[in-house]
Amino acid sequence: MIAKTRERTLKLARDTLTIEAAALQTMRDRLEGVNADTLIHAVELLHNCKGRIVVSGIGKSGHIARKIAATFASTGSPAFFVHPAEASHGDLGMVTREDVFVALSNSGETDELLTIVPIVKRTGAKLIALTGAPNSSLAKLADAHIDTSVEKEACPLNLAPTTSTTADRKSTRLNSSHTDISRMPSSA
Repeated sequence: MIAKTRERTLKLARDTLTIEAAALQTMRDRLEGVNADTLIHAVELLHNCKGRIVVSGIGKSGHIARKIAATFASTGSPAFFVHPAEASHGDLGMVTREDVFVALSNSGETDELLTIVPIVKRTGAKLIALTGAPNSSLAKLADAHIDTSVEKEACPLNLAPTTSTTADRKSTRLNSSHTDISRMPSSA
């Protein structure tokens, strides 16, 4: 019995890694033509940001957004997470025209984000959207859209956002290559 469970566990682990590796390879292959230009534009927006990088998302995308904000902050880029529901109740006052707003939504149709994005845009902040839906409302509103769509989630039921969250994290890792070491605290 234990040997059977062991083999099933190893198979699931291998399958998960294979699916996620294939998704990352697909993202790599997308870095051609228009997709390359969009990624470069997103990196330039972040590099030229005079304010802070504000990252937002809800649900699983919100968890990833928090991690992304923490990564930017730990690499010397002033960044913070704002929950879209809280933002619509006053927290958007923290966003200025000097900021870059990074919105994560797999569908690109998240109501809470679509409610606040017009206000973000009105402040003059730039918008980078990471979605799995290039033709979504959020993607169309963005100054730069990064396609994080995946063919299949690693979850055996194709429900839990396993592969898509990996794609979100890796996309912003590419964007964090803009970090200016001169902005880092001397203790870093």
